[in-house]
Amino acid sequence: MKMIRFCQITVLGVFTLTAAPMESARAETLYFGIVPQQAASRLAKMWVPVMQELSAQTGLDIRFATMKDIPTFEQCLAQGAYDIAYMNPYHYTVFSKKSGYRAFAHQSEKKLKGLIVVKKGSEVTSLAGLDKQKVAFPSPAAFGASVLPRAEMKAEGLKFEPVYVKSHDSVYKSVLAGHFAAGGGVQRTFNNIPQTMRDQLQVIYTTGAYTPHAFAVNGAMSGERLTKIQNAMMNISQHKPGVMKSIGMKGLVTADDANWDDVRKLGLSQEETEIVQQGTVKCRFD
Repeated sequence: MKMIRFCQITVLGVFTLTAAPMESARAETLYFGIVPQQAASRLAKMWVPVMQELSAQTGLDIRFATMKDIPTFEQCLAQGAYDIAYMNPYHYTVFSKKSGYRAFAHQSEKKLKGLIVVKKGSEVTSLAGLDKQKVAFPSPAAFGASVLPRAEMKAEGLKFEPVYVKSHDSVYKSVLAGHFAAGGGVQRTFNNIPQTMRDQLQVIYTTGAYTPHAFAVNGAMSGERLTKIQNAMMNISQHKPGVMKSIGMKGLVTADDANWDDVRKLGLSQEETEIVQQGTVKCRFD
C-alpha cells in the first residue's frame, strides 16, 4: 500500500498541498496551478483527489497550487510558473502565446457559458434592469463570469459599473448580502456553492457558449512527460468518476491548441479584459 504525505503551506497568498506518494519524495516536484475561482480551502478539497491519482498513476510528485485571486494567478501564468495548469479559455489564448502553455484536455460534453445572478425576489429580472447599476464580477479577465457577460451587456447598450471582488464565491456572497444588484458567475461554480445559498439566488441571463477551461502543460515539458500526464488524466476521467465529481466534472476529452480558436475569434483586447501579463510574485515552492 502506498502512503500519502500531506504538507500545507500558505505564503504570500500561495496555497499548496502535497498529495504525492512517499517514494516520490526525492523526485522532481511538478506544480499544478488551479485558477482561483473559489476559496483556496475549497479548491484544495476539490482538487487534491485529482493530484493524488495523477501522482499515483504517473509516479511523479505533483502538487496542488493556487493564488489569492485571479489577477495574481495571471502573473504566475505570465511567468510560466506552473508545470501543469487549469486556466480559463481566455487565459489559455493569451498564455499559450506569451508563456508557451500547451493544452492537452478540456471538460467533456460542456461549453462554457457565463451567468448573471440576482437575489431571489429582486426587482431585476433581465439585463435591462441592470442599467446604471453596480454589478459584481470575480476579476476583469475571468472569461465566463466577467468577460462574456460584460461584453454582451455592453452590446445591449447598458451603462453599468463593474466591481471586481476576487472570486466567484465572493460574487455570490456579495449579491446575497445586497451589496450589488447582480453578479457574474458560471454554472460549475454556481453548482458548487452550498444549496442554502443557491436557493436564494436566481439566474436571469446566460451568455453564448464557448470551449471550456484548458488543462495545459508548460511549454518546457517534454513530449514524453506530457503524454504520460495526458494519458493519466484520461484514465482518471474514464475510471475514477468519484474523483471527477470532486471537481464538478463528468469527464475530459483530449484537446489541442485549435480548440480555443472560437475564443480567439472574439478579438478581445488587453484593454477590454485588463488581463495581467507580467509579474514577479512567488507562485511555487521549489
